[in-house]
Amino acid sequence: MKMLWIMALKELRDGFRNRWVAAAIIVLAILALVLSVLGSAPTGSVRVSELDISVISLASLSVYLIPLIALMLSYDALVGEFERGTMMLLLAYPVTRWQIIVGKFLGHLMILLIAIVVGYGGTVVALTLITDSGTEGWQAYATMMASTLVLGAVFIALGYLISVIVRERATAAGAAIGLWLVFVVLYDLLLFGALTMDEGQKISQQLFSMLMLVSPTDAYRVLNLSLFEGVSEAAGIAGVASEAGMSGMLLASSLVLWIILPLVATMLLFRRREL
Repeated sequence: MKMLWIMALKELRDGFRNRWVAAAIIVLAILALVLSVLGSAPTGSVRVSELDISVISLASLSVYLIPLIALMLSYDALVGEFERGTMMLLLAYPVTRWQIIVGKFLGHLMILLIAIVVGYGGTVVALTLITDSGTEGWQAYATMMASTLVLGAVFIALGYLISVIVRERATAAGAAIGLWLVFVVLYDLLLFGALTMDEGQKISQQLFSMLMLVSPTDAYRVLNLSLFEGVSEAAGIAGVASEAGMSGMLLASSLVLWIILPLVATMLLFRRREL
């Protein structure tokens, strides 16, 4: 555990030194505050709290922004060490290869945690002071923050998998952007395109639910927009997730699985990679 925390604190210090923490906090805080204030307008006949509206806005923002931040943090975590020639020096210390992976993961996760807590958490305080909206809906907002960290962890793990497969940082950067496009943009376009062309209704509701679980961004989106009544009513999808058999536990489990599988694959590939 001592070696894990040494590695984690090293990555956290590098994040502060490279301005990653400050940049992530500023971007999340500004966008979260703007979206929350703009989304605090009345929602017609549906009675929902200001924080419920903020959950919808920020969950939609996080689907695009958090995976990108996570991938930019992690895409060169291993290939960068190889290119700089520091991996051999790192392994000269009494540290195993799996400890390097887990330690880096914890460090990058702490960077995201700080950014989310300060950026999104600070928005709650500011929104409460600006709109005098109170704390109704705080459970949905807290769940959104926690699940956003989990979504970031998914793409940190995917970034490590890219980093251990490729041989150059430039290739890793391109692969990271490509992966972001696939999960954030292209997968949903292909899925809804298939539904549009499915005139014979061959895609059942159960199959559609499984296809949604395949994508971590879709699982995250459905989790935040369907778990709490006020949020689901404001988003217009009340009852949709339950009818499709997608419980909160199932959605959360799919996200956790998206963390474990890439990390395990990264450890196995890293163990076999020559220095």
